[in-house]
Amino acid sequence: MQQAALFSYNKIRHFFTFERVFLLILIIAFILRFWQLDIKLLHHDEAIHSWFSYQLLTKNTWIYDPSYHGPFLYFVTAGMFSALGASDLVARLLPALFGFLLIPLVYCIYRLGYIDSTQTLIVSLFIALSPDMVYFSRFLRHDIFMLFFTFLLVVALFYYFERGQFRFAFIAAIATAGALCCKEEMPVLLLIIGSYFLISIWRGRYSLPPRWKRDLIVFALLVIALCCTLYTGFWGHPETIVGENFSIGADGVHFDYTTTGWYQAVDHWTEMHNMQRLGGPWFFYLPLDLLYELPIFILAIVGMIQILFSGSGFSLFYRRTRNWITFRQFRLSTGDLAAVSMNQLNRSQHTNVRSEEFFRFCLYWMLLTMAVYAYVGEKVPWLIIPQLLPMCFVAVYKLNWQKIALALVGCIFLIVITWHVAFIPADINEPIVQVQNSEDMREVMQLMETSDKVIIASKDYWPLPWYFRGDRWDKITLFSTVPEENKLTENNPGVIILHDTESLPSIEGYDKKTFKLSYWFSYYDNDKRLPDYYLHRDGKMGSINIDVFTPS
Repeated sequence: MQQAALFSYNKIRHFFTFERVFLLILIIAFILRFWQLDIKLLHHDEAIHSWFSYQLLTKNTWIYDPSYHGPFLYFVTAGMFSALGASDLVARLLPALFGFLLIPLVYCIYRLGYIDSTQTLIVSLFIALSPDMVYFSRFLRHDIFMLFFTFLLVVALFYYFERGQFRFAFIAAIATAGALCCKEEMPVLLLIIGSYFLISIWRGRYSLPPRWKRDLIVFALLVIALCCTLYTGFWGHPETIVGENFSIGADGVHFDYTTTGWYQAVDHWTEMHNMQRLGGPWFFYLPLDLLYELPIFILAIVGMIQILFSGSGFSLFYRRTRNWITFRQFRLSTGDLAAVSMNQLNRSQHTNVRSEEFFRFCLYWMLLTMAVYAYVGEKVPWLIIPQLLPMCFVAVYKLNWQKIALALVGCIFLIVITWHVAFIPADINEPIVQVQNSEDMREVMQLMETSDKVIIASKDYWPLPWYFRGDRWDKITLFSTVPEENKLTENNPGVIILHDTESLPSIEGYDKKTFKLSYWFSYYDNDKRLPDYYLHRDGKMGSINIDVFTPS
């Protein structure tokens, strides 16, 4: 009986090899990111990004505006619209792809020997199942693109310092340019990543490759060339880089720097930081971690403590081991077998040192990134994912069976929350949605589709320009304020839409119905019942409402 059980166990173990389990995780991640991508209406920001991309494709109208971030999203989305047509599904294909590609990059770290097979599988599971990773991989914003390029940069830098090959410097340049062409906080994240490698080089943990000066020059030139090309709209707007007004005089060239893209970006986001338009306390993201990423957050705290308190002990152990190896090399220098064994031991020691170095980097990356976003005045839920990625690695430091068990049980929590936030075709009372367009708008848009003439008298009307793009907008008349009733009805429109706070009590000959235009989690309506909310995810939501009048 025992032999039969042992045989079955060995058979299962040999069937579920590392490669097969990793492939299974990839399949799960792919399904979670691509299945029913258009199950929900586009978010307010998604609709704006899609509309700008459509305008770029159809009218070639795009110029950098820091309010809407960098050019990468618009050009690649316009390319997708050109190839596959403009729709909600197509708009979200590339975010889903870039979110999925984070997991193969974990495998690249594994191939360097920095993490073992178990750590690789757990990190990949966390990224595959994380509610925030899944939700914002199905979301047309710049953040998932920037996260991919940031991780690609990290991987390329480790490969470059490990192997010293130019191709990894080239990949790092592409990753850096891609990230810089996504969002304006990327220079700060570059400073975090770059400072760690500079400190490591200064302390002798890494040595520069022989041709590092050539590689650095090529890296810088390539980054500048790619960023300038994209930010100028493929040189259609050179004033983004050089200034709108400049002249050449006897004493040289005079630029008006206030019109350059870099100045606009710094000026705009400094103002937003000071204004705290979407503000929150410094610990804004910690409740979100507890709400959505609880097992990852708990394991990351454990991993952080282990790294902080084992670092000095590890260094002492390494120095003593190195001295012992040197002594043994002196005593066993007479045989080839001893030399081979010593080489294997040295390689093993090298791998352990590099692994510890990698986890120290991840902790540095995580803590400083969390500090940056805690300080920044603009607090929005998608900014959690740059903090979450290094957290996933810190969480798997020095795995033992207790941590593995907690991680696997925690994955059940992640699956349940991910299903709730990403695959429920209804309005959900979750902070992750920020300000999401309501599913009520599907009924409103059906009424608009069947009408020959539509009147909108409201300052809030997105996502309607996206859903009625092109010639379909011709039947819509837009008023910035509510006019007299006879002005609204003079052409017998089939639909009249008014903001509910500025609406009319009634319109003769029309029926009135109120719909949610957009909604959000309201802390102030749930702050007295937070434990109950945590378990049930219900309660009152904040919303922007519209009154829709249709003929009686």
